[in-house]
Amino acid sequence: MTSTAGPPPTGGGDGERQRLRLLAVTACPTGIAHTYMAAEKLARAAESRGIDMKVETQGSIGAENVLDDNDVSTADGVIIAADKDVDLSRFVGKRVLVVGVAEGIRHPERLIEQVRSAPVHTASGTASATAAPTGRERSVAYKALMNGVSYMIPFVVVGGLLIAISLSLGGHPDPSGGLVIPKDSFWMDVNNIGVIGFTLMVPILSGYIAYAIGDRPALVPGMIGGWIANTGSLYDSKAGAGFIGAIVTGFLAGYLVLWIKKVKVPKFVQPIMPIIVIPIVATTALGLFFINVIGKPISWVFEHLTSWLGGMTGTSAILLGTILGLMIAFDMGGPVNKTAFLFGAGLIATGNQAVMGMCAAAIPVMPLGQGLATLIRQRFYTEQERETGLASLFMGCFGISEGAIPFAAARPAQVIPANMLGGAVAGAIAGLAGVKDAVPHGGPIVAVLGAVSGVPMFFVAVAIGTAVTAVTTVALADVSERKRHGAPVGHGVSADEPELALVGAGVGTPGAGGVVAERASRGGTATVGSAGSSTGAAAAVETMADAGSAGIDSANSGSANSGSADAEGAPGSGSGSPAASSDPEIRPGILPEALPEVPPEVLSGYLTEQTVKVGLDAGDKEGVIREMAGLLARTGKVVDVEELVATALRREAQGTTGLGEEIAIPHAKTDAVSAPVVGFARSAEGVEWGSLDGTKARLVFMIAVPEAAAGDEHLRILALLSRKLMDAGFRERLSAAEDESAVLGVLSEVG
Repeated sequence: MTSTAGPPPTGGGDGERQRLRLLAVTACPTGIAHTYMAAEKLARAAESRGIDMKVETQGSIGAENVLDDNDVSTADGVIIAADKDVDLSRFVGKRVLVVGVAEGIRHPERLIEQVRSAPVHTASGTASATAAPTGRERSVAYKALMNGVSYMIPFVVVGGLLIAISLSLGGHPDPSGGLVIPKDSFWMDVNNIGVIGFTLMVPILSGYIAYAIGDRPALVPGMIGGWIANTGSLYDSKAGAGFIGAIVTGFLAGYLVLWIKKVKVPKFVQPIMPIIVIPIVATTALGLFFINVIGKPISWVFEHLTSWLGGMTGTSAILLGTILGLMIAFDMGGPVNKTAFLFGAGLIATGNQAVMGMCAAAIPVMPLGQGLATLIRQRFYTEQERETGLASLFMGCFGISEGAIPFAAARPAQVIPANMLGGAVAGAIAGLAGVKDAVPHGGPIVAVLGAVSGVPMFFVAVAIGTAVTAVTTVALADVSERKRHGAPVGHGVSADEPELALVGAGVGTPGAGGVVAERASRGGTATVGSAGSSTGAAAAVETMADAGSAGIDSANSGSANSGSADAEGAPGSGSGSPAASSDPEIRPGILPEALPEVPPEVLSGYLTEQTVKVGLDAGDKEGVIREMAGLLARTGKVVDVEELVATALRREAQGTTGLGEEIAIPHAKTDAVSAPVVGFARSAEGVEWGSLDGTKARLVFMIAVPEAAAGDEHLRILALLSRKLMDAGFRERLSAAEDESAVLGVLSEVG
């Protein structure tokens, strides 16, 4: 919450007006490129106006250049350029402007002007304050949903896999129905632990959606609301509302807390508002509202769906299987899913096992289909999603439909229709073939354990339904991508966030980042707020190293083609020193001038005159990548040109590698190359690369490293490049070099 109180005290202290002092905090969801690009842009804009500014970056390697109490006390204003929650409690009494991180990159000058008249943040303000008008309200809800999904995923994976393992190793079909694990066995304990993980999954989703909206006071009502939503017995329903109910309670809790925070209360009550009053009031109100208002319709739906299905038992098996498949796939554990499941399970005791056979074929389709989709269109998914997809495949084999919930929660418009279509197909085929299931469970596991009759057609139904779900998901994702003009699809990689990480290298993995790279090269503490010290593009290049898992200090230690030694002209550096040469044709007494000119070595020889081109022929991104892949192939280190191109294009689909300042660095980690190789080319007209600052790429580097060399070595390459690309003069010399030889001479400054 902010107010329009008068201006806060400024940092003079001696009665004489000092230079304006501003602070900034930049952060993006992944903490890779935009965090540092925004910091550099803001610092440079402040320096150009004679304003002192210190910028704290909250990147994937943690907070850097942290603002201390003294910084805050003397500040005249604070700019928060972030796409994730930033704690504002330390800025009470200061003018605070909250915008998205993209605004810090695109319009830093405007933000500096706006912060001077921004509202003053008060003690009752929320730590995730509403963005300024320049932000987009839609992104608030999206970020909240993604926050909940990201916290939920580990619970889904751990709970689901433990249940699956316990069923596969300790379970057996019981004549009375169901897959049974002996109560006193070790595997029952494993199963119980997994059930706890699944039980917590829905409240976690709800709680962290609420937290992203209303901060800590919203966490308790969000989690308790999610638990209530998932516990149907509290509102006379045999099935809870599942993950859809959790999304509802999460948003209700978050916005309810925001509303309560706006209520004016006496000053003596304010300290206990966030820890006692708000959580109690919000939790009670939300819980009673869900039980007495929302819960009743859910119970009504459950009862009437069950009654309706009961009247269909004599109808066409194909139609019934289609309807049951649609219901099973709709909410994966919610009232609609449970209605179909319990209907089928209840008929087993009457001797009708065909209905459960339809349900059993549909149950695994959602997790199997979504897992398959992550394999056939990897570029649509983040690294975390692809890992979740593998776990989803495993859970699908054991009939755990909840494995698909993270995908449905993240992209409901794409995933739920695809799930329903695949489930309907699987149910219809099972109904047509007369598949029967003797136990109230689904998935391939029941067929393996002998509970299914008509096993071949059961697997046919599952396989076709899975394929339909996967293909439909990919098709809908592709449509969505085209609508966004080629923007990447995937909640972990936004269209505005160029995550500069090698494909498969672990995007966002905590590790050495750009600030660490700078620190390693200078031995000092990085201060991003040092205005004019580097360009936004260079900062972004440095942060490419955030995708790695190793400290970048090793890049300068001499352990792997030491860049430091090369830069200093040590032996083996290729610096041109005759004394350092091991050429057997060189004899003592021969003047250096008489020696043939030795081409300078760049990046330990990975970049040579063979891989330099002063004029690109292609005019689009894909064409440039293909042209540069051919350039790298001149070295003989490219085993498969097409695979190299495909890998680089998949990386581009995850997020643009256009850094701004007319620079692009496409890159790939692939065994299509046998050794690290780097190329450089220039484009006179510039190539549209999707750079955030809108500039076309004229200076293009391409990096390719084999899988085995993707750790320290690619970090070292990026670190060396980043140090030089911070130098505007270096970029000017690179642009002005007349031919490949001259270009290589300039690039030799890299090391």
